[in-house]
Amino acid sequence: MSTLRPEAGILPAISSPVAQQSDFGERLRALRKDRQMTLQQASKVTGVAQSTLSKMENNQLSPTFNLMQKLAVGLGIDMPQLFAPVKEVRISGRRTVTKRQQGREHLTATYEHELLATELDSKRMVPFKSRVRARTLEEFGGWVKHEGEELLLVLEGDILVYTEEYEPLALSEGDSTYFDSTMGHAVVSTSEADALVLWVCSAL
Repeated sequence: MSTLRPEAGILPAISSPVAQQSDFGERLRALRKDRQMTLQQASKVTGVAQSTLSKMENNQLSPTFNLMQKLAVGLGIDMPQLFAPVKEVRISGRRTVTKRQQGREHLTATYEHELLATELDSKRMVPFKSRVRARTLEEFGGWVKHEGEELLLVLEGDILVYTEEYEPLALSEGDSTYFDSTMGHAVVSTSEADALVLWVCSAL
């Protein structure tokens, strides 16, 4: 029995050769479309002829090791990703609406939170609006830290964002910042009236 060698342009079969080739063509097409590339554009970045790409996507040509190297480099992926199962795109159809001032109220010592989209469970994001009552870091009472990342957008007023790794950041209406939530942070109002901010935190 001969030993299959990558340099010969053949990979050892991990399943049925026909099924493996079919999976490869489907995966290659999905990778190209994910990058919003035409066959012509994919040919340019990979150095593989457009006709060859088309044949591989339609399972009319088995890829050689050399071709797979070119595809991986051109598409910016690791070679095993060419054989990863294609994930079916599923639309959950979830939607919810929170009317003005109809969110769930949640009060803390320094914030007046209005939780948004509370009807949905297992959200990938946690959105809420907050009135920032604290005026100094001392009044705030210490750092807040938690897993994930977050976006902060100022809706009204002026704020000062304190973080452990950076100098205090002054933000006004329309300004935003995105940061690592595991870094200690605190927000205080610097405007005459309490500032209103929108937070969107990742749910981990």
